[in-house]
Amino acid sequence: MRTIRPRPPAPPGPGAPAPAPRGRVPGLALGRPRLTVTCALLAALCVGAADPPAATSPDAGVEVVRTTLAKWLDTQRAIAKEERDWQRGREVLQARLDHLRTEISDVEGKLTQAEGRVKDVNDGKAALVAEDQQLAALSTKLADAVATMEAKVHQVHARLPEPLQTKLKPLYDRIPAAGTEARVSVAERYQNVLGILNELNRANTDLSVVYEVRNLANGKPAEVRTLYVGLTQAYFVSAGGEAGAGRPTDSGWTWQAAPDQAQQIALALEMMQNKHSPAFVPLPVRLQP
Repeated sequence: MRTIRPRPPAPPGPGAPAPAPRGRVPGLALGRPRLTVTCALLAALCVGAADPPAATSPDAGVEVVRTTLAKWLDTQRAIAKEERDWQRGREVLQARLDHLRTEISDVEGKLTQAEGRVKDVNDGKAALVAEDQQLAALSTKLADAVATMEAKVHQVHARLPEPLQTKLKPLYDRIPAAGTEARVSVAERYQNVLGILNELNRANTDLSVVYEVRNLANGKPAEVRTLYVGLTQAYFVSAGGEAGAGRPTDSGWTWQAAPDQAQQIALALEMMQNKHSPAFVPLPVRLQP
């Protein structure tokens, strides 16, 4: 019985290609997916070459080749299947990667827009804060100004005629006392002061007749008719013919008897009440305090 041994490779001649490195099969250029199955194929070939079955006939070498070829075909099929699986996995991973890149791009775009909106909001907030500070400063100035006006209006309260004081009492009651915090807005305080000034201006250019109770020269109170000439002069006469004149002071109105002008005062009151035809009536007027 003769044992078949593989012949040693002949030395390469001049210009012949270099032999394939140990562990690689000539003519096979496999990529990374073939590494595992290629190693398995080389291991199978080495096992077959190292321990060939004992041949009892010339067909034994053919059987070895057939067995080796079958293993090689199985290996090629495994390689092809692995390549297909790897290609499909690669496509799936690539699709996922493209999808993730698209989502990242969308998120980055939205983030850029959000940052732009945040910047706009911050800019708007800064502008509003600056405007609020300006309005607060202006409100403080207006509050100081209306406080000065209220103080001046309050100073003339005692110089007003009693009927006008009664009429303006609701407006004067809205003026905050000195040293206290106002309970109404600055706008309402301005409106209140303007209301008082309008009434003062109207009364200062008007002639009005009112019925009052006043102490006469004998010290007894009596009902009199009083003619107010604006806010600076007044005349009265009683049913008994007693007359007087009054002027405002810082502490209130002062009244003095005017018996010499009783007839003229009574005539002026008659004309104001449409009980006498119009005429010139001389009355005493004091322009200086």
